[in-house]
Amino acid sequence: MVRLCSDRDILKYEPALFGVNYPANQVIAAGTGGILTGTTFHASGANFVSAQVEAGDCIYLKSADSSLDGVYEIVSIDSAAQLCISVLRPDSQSDPIAPPVGTQTTGITYRISTFKPQIAEVSLQVMEYLGITEADGTADEIVNTDEVRQICAMGVMATAYRTLADGDNSKNFLAKSQEYERLFGESLERCRVAIDKDDDGVADSVSYGGCGKLFRE
Repeated sequence: MVRLCSDRDILKYEPALFGVNYPANQVIAAGTGGILTGTTFHASGANFVSAQVEAGDCIYLKSADSSLDGVYEIVSIDSAAQLCISVLRPDSQSDPIAPPVGTQTTGITYRISTFKPQIAEVSLQVMEYLGITEADGTADEIVNTDEVRQICAMGVMATAYRTLADGDNSKNFLAKSQEYERLFGESLERCRVAIDKDDDGVADSVSYGGCGKLFRE
């Protein structure tokens, strides 16, 4: 299963999709009684490993006094019940940044929802559009990953808001969906994806958006 972006990439643009507008049918872990110490979040009784939580996922945290109320990126899964989390960082290689905790660091409610199913679908759409097959290279061999992650995230957000448009605030959500769909389409047309198959730091092939791929019959 190819995933060209992560939930973290969506968090950069739309934290509400993990907060008030989270996909209720795609919650993979939730509970109460969490403890936050710096960048370490511990939830007794949780099993983040069996829930298939991964680095790059996002977690919503809220304390009873609301001094803590926000969405944070998951940096690593340290054990079945413990995560390393961070305020959204400039890049995934930066050191974790501790959330600004208020007076309450225990009894924290948490929720981890994900858009991985949509990410997989949009990733497949992007790969097919660019004419990239397994013979051409895999997602891990793409050189310009930042551009590709952004394109994939735009497509996922368009899908997410299109789904939300069926409920309350439909006009607002529909407008957002259409805008992200426009950005997704325009980004696809002008993108350039370089693939390095032998891991020597030099692109072996390049696929251009908006250019068809010819096959000899």
